Amino acid sequence: MASVLVANNQRSTPPRRFGSAPERGRRIGRMLRTYWHLGDPTEAELATIAARLMQRDEPAAAVVAAMRLPADDPARVSMRDVHTALEHGVPADAPPVLRDFFARVDDTPDWVDPQLCEHGAQVVRRFGRNASDVLLQLALIGGYRFGGPVDLLAETGGLRAATAKRRLGETQTWAIAVAQEGGMRRHGQGWKLTVHVRLMHALVNESFERNGRWDSQQWGLPINQADLASTLNLFSGALMMGVRALGVPVNRADSRAVMHLWRYVGWLIGVDDDWLFDDERDQHQLSYNVLQVQSDVTDAGGQLAGALVDVQTDLEYRVLPALAGRYERERLLSMLEGFLGPRGMRDLRLPQRPPWAFGVAWIRNTVSYQLIGRTPAGGRYLEWRGRRAKDLAMYRYFGGDPGEIGKLSV
Repeated sequence: MASVLVANNQRSTPPRRFGSAPERGRRIGRMLRTYWHLGDPTEAELATIAARLMQRDEPAAAVVAAMRLPADDPARVSMRDVHTALEHGVPADAPPVLRDFFARVDDTPDWVDPQLCEHGAQVVRRFGRNASDVLLQLALIGGYRFGGPVDLLAETGGLRAATAKRRLGETQTWAIAVAQEGGMRRHGQGWKLTVHVRLMHALVNESFERNGRWDSQQWGLPINQADLASTLNLFSGALMMGVRALGVPVNRADSRAVMHLWRYVGWLIGVDDDWLFDDERDQHQLSYNVLQVQSDVTDAGGQLAGALVDVQTDLEYRVLPALAGRYERERLLSMLEGFLGPRGMRDLRLPQRPPWAFGVAWIRNTVSYQLIGRTPAGGRYLEWRGRRAKDLAMYRYFGGDPGEIGKLSV
């Protein structure tokens, strides 16, 4: 009982990273605040962020705890139980904790509009390569400017070239599955992978807490509610901000559809309900609030950013692979210069390049969205471009092998 009380007391205290670089957070968030006319966070909002840095996904944690039970315990959950539940539904004789977990995720909230989710998925597909560019450049590498989640990635082997390549491919696989037609219906690939990722998060938390490999008093729990909600924004609000910066038009109806899709994904992956939004501005307000209490960049940020830049030369290319790899590395650095600016590049110790790739993207997107996209066949053309971009991305990360999210293991 005493150890439980100590753990609970530790979780009631904000980690040291909370609010450790306020001036930097305000500077990085200044453009976001100005563009969206955002307000300063209230004391109550900041207190909620502080608390959720120390909160985990309890329903998924209960499943992982059942996975650790002895093999002869009737309450134990096996890998086969989880995979059967994902693919076919939960058998009547499944362990109670697994039945409870899947009863929760199968009970789709009344606010979920399947047609609006399908609309949002179509919008994301029509972003084409712009979506994967923004996800890698602004969302993933841009997020490495703050300590915490990036240090967790480094702890789990993210600095190795093979691991960096695999993780990029897994993220692409999941994002593509979510945006497939029907992907977020119960047996769609996006739905199943989202629940799979949720349980993987719980396994990471349990592993780090059990082995004492993580300083929660410094960083918060390994995968906590605050970082999880911030990551969700990378696929919704940050995605749309990024594609707009590349010249892709996103109207209000399309914005709401994309937000609704990822609101449902967020609910399914375990984000707290009050941090799930249909309105893009509300999402950006939360992101701005979180920026105000982020920590400074750590060594892991620069190391992991450099690994993702360098891995471009290790991807699969069909034509002139050595030359293509060098080009993609230079293109990535140029795009990063446009998104992060000189100071952001210095933060991550990345070599600076002129942002010429932004100009190329603007020209390409003007032709695709403003000229061809507005013709009667424009929608079909953008869908075709989206499929082509998806196939190209999957080939680059996996070659001829299908992409697969890392397997659950204990």
